[in-house]
Amino acid sequence: MEQTLNIEKSKNEEKELEYKLPKIKFSYIPYLYILPSIALFVTFVYYPFIRTIYLSMALTNSRGKAVEFLGLENYLEIFKSPEFLNSLKITFKFVPMIAIPSIIIGFILAILANNKVKGRTAYEVMFAMPMAVASAPAAIMWSMIFHPTIGILNYILNKEIGWLTDERWALIAVAVVTIWLNIGINFIFLLTGLKSVPQEIYESSEIDGAGFFQKLFKITLPMVSPTLFFVVFINIISSFQAFGQVKLLTGGGPGNSTNVLVHSIYREAFLNNRFDIASAESIVLFLIMLVVTLIQFRFEKKGVHYQ
Repeated sequence: MEQTLNIEKSKNEEKELEYKLPKIKFSYIPYLYILPSIALFVTFVYYPFIRTIYLSMALTNSRGKAVEFLGLENYLEIFKSPEFLNSLKITFKFVPMIAIPSIIIGFILAILANNKVKGRTAYEVMFAMPMAVASAPAAIMWSMIFHPTIGILNYILNKEIGWLTDERWALIAVAVVTIWLNIGINFIFLLTGLKSVPQEIYESSEIDGAGFFQKLFKITLPMVSPTLFFVVFINIISSFQAFGQVKLLTGGGPGNSTNVLVHSIYREAFLNNRFDIASAESIVLFLIMLVVTLIQFRFEKKGVHYQ
């Protein structure tokens, strides 16, 4: 009798559990919403990336088709190439030349524009203007400024410096153009971060006798550290990918003094028809950027203070 009651009780409990737990039905509708994004990523990101990896380990013809699998021979070849090693050296020299001044100048301009001064809106528009200029017209404009005979820069300095034809100055000239192009986006992001800092904190610190630099290091930098981290991240990544201004201003010269890694990839693929070598260099550039990104996010946990 007790056994029969226990069986009926357990059956009732199972029915109650089935009643409480709703039945989950599979629906394909949510996947239809993300299908266009998946198709775009597969077509323009994942497939080209996998294809590049394959071509980097193959011998290609002049049309870029793989004709023979080589394994890691292309990687061994590029690391034995003095030109590739020189492009790596120039790239690692070029990136800090761009990123550090771009961030510092953008931050200073953002602090100036954030102050309550007359005509602040005009300053904001003026400082953000470089962001609206593409690299191609900017390169043409700056090539006229850097011209050795009719350029305004040599006229002001009363010199005859070949800014784009002298190995000592070419990389600096390209870096100046790139810094000018990056200032606008840095200025906008950093100004937005500064405006998010509550003014009451500054007012309280001023009552306690805090000076400009105390407020800068104790309040401003910690409060805008998430924005600053983002700006540092995008500046380093974009510096590794700089190409347009290099191609139009110097073409990698003179004497390969501005042949950064992206331009080296372009030269190997479209001038030398070595798509296999260009693919191997592309993968090396990807790995470098991946390592740099991982290092940045490692320091993000220690240096960034989220509100």
